[in-house]
Amino acid sequence: MAKELGMEPQVFGGEHHSGRAARPLWTAMKRGLLGRCPHCGEGKLFRAFTKTVDKCDVCGEELHHHRADDLPAYLVIVIVGHIVLGAFMGVEATSTLSTWQHIAIWVPLTILLAVALLQPVKGAVIGLQWALYMHGFGGEEDRIESHPEA
Repeated sequence: MAKELGMEPQVFGGEHHSGRAARPLWTAMKRGLLGRCPHCGEGKLFRAFTKTVDKCDVCGEELHHHRADDLPAYLVIVIVGHIVLGAFMGVEATSTLSTWQHIAIWVPLTILLAVALLQPVKGAVIGLQWALYMHGFGGEEDRIESHPEA
C-alpha cells in the first residue's frame, strides 16, 4: 500500500539500496564546514553570515532545499558549553579569580566561540543533508508523508 501512495518503505537496521548513487558524507560535511558547496567544493555556500545561496555559482547545484533550522544552534551550544565549562573548571581549580574576573573571561569567550562556530556548523549540517538526499536534495519535492491508513 505504501508504494501505491508513492512512499518508499523504510528499512531499519539493515542495508537499504535506494538506487541512488552514494554521495560522500564526510567530504560533503567538510566542504560545508569550510563554507563551500557540498557538491563541487568550489562555490560559496553562504551569501551572508548564515544566509545560504540559492544555488552554487560554480556547479549549479540547488541549495535552497536545506532545512538546517535550529540544529546548528543546538550543536554549537553543546560544543561551546563543553569547551567553556571544561576551561572554567580547570581555571577555577588552579587559580583564585574573583567573580568579576570570571565574568570578564567567560562571557566574551562564550559569545566569540558561539559566533565563530555557527556558520561552519550550519555548513556541515547542510552538507550532511545534501549527502543523505534529505529535504529535496534528491530531486523530489519535500512533502509531508501521512500514514497510509489515514
